[in-house]
Amino acid sequence: MKGTFKITLDYLREIGACAEGRREFERVFQNGGEYQEVLDRCADEGRLDFAEWLFSKIGPTEDVRTFENSISDGGKNVFFAGTIEFKFSAFFKSIFAGCGIKAGEGIKAGWGIKAGCGIEAGWGIKAGEGIKAGEGIKAGCGIEAGCGIEAGEGIKAGEGIKAGWGIKAGWGIKAGEGIKAGEGIKAGWGIEAGCGIEAGEGIKAGEGIKAGCGIEAGWGIKAGEGIKAGEGIKAGCGIEAGCGIEAGIDFGIYAGLKVRISLWAKFAIVSAKEKPENLISGYWEEK
Repeated sequence: MKGTFKITLDYLREIGACAEGRREFERVFQNGGEYQEVLDRCADEGRLDFAEWLFSKIGPTEDVRTFENSISDGGKNVFFAGTIEFKFSAFFKSIFAGCGIKAGEGIKAGWGIKAGCGIEAGWGIKAGEGIKAGEGIKAGCGIEAGCGIEAGEGIKAGEGIKAGWGIKAGWGIKAGEGIKAGEGIKAGWGIEAGCGIEAGEGIKAGEGIKAGCGIEAGWGIKAGEGIKAGEGIKAGCGIEAGCGIEAGIDFGIYAGLKVRISLWAKFAIVSAKEKPENLISGYWEEK
């Protein structure tokens, strides 16, 4: 489908548009308007609620919008039903694409960045609020969001990954430097960082968890395979691995840091195929 699809007031009634939405549409588009034209007007007027609702009813298009030059306009919203391509860098108030977003350099938004498919940047990706993609998120440099980062597939950054809230990926999460989240970190596959991994809540991976420095979680740490850190491993609750748990040489493994010692057997269980030699705290339970 193309963005030239014609929308009329009668069509909006058919798909259940609210009275306010119909009134605003009629004010601007007395004779109807093209789908993308309506989305652009919603973005210009800051009515992203209207734009998201309309997109949820009609869906993505096969159109491609290409920006040939670097764009820096922190007061402008971009809401495009198809694919957005930035040849260089882009800075907007918010960016939404029904399909993918791709930039030769960096992508930055004062609010959020969202794509129905993947988000990819040659440099970094940064948003004041959240970053969300239906497929993968990939950046040559770092990825940073004031709120959460979520991808239907993998998340990969040449440098660090940082979120004020949680980080979640359907596949793996990989960073050349550290990974840090104010809430939890969760991956369907493995989690790997060149430096440390830190979460305000829990860390969970379907496969292994590996960090060049330390691994620290406010709650528990759980991996389907092994857990390995270049330095120490610390968890507020328990630590569980399908294979082994290994900290760096002369570093300790600490579980139950936020649990009373009398409750370790219930909430601070450390479980793996073999007991780690440098287990300092927690209740050991052989897998």
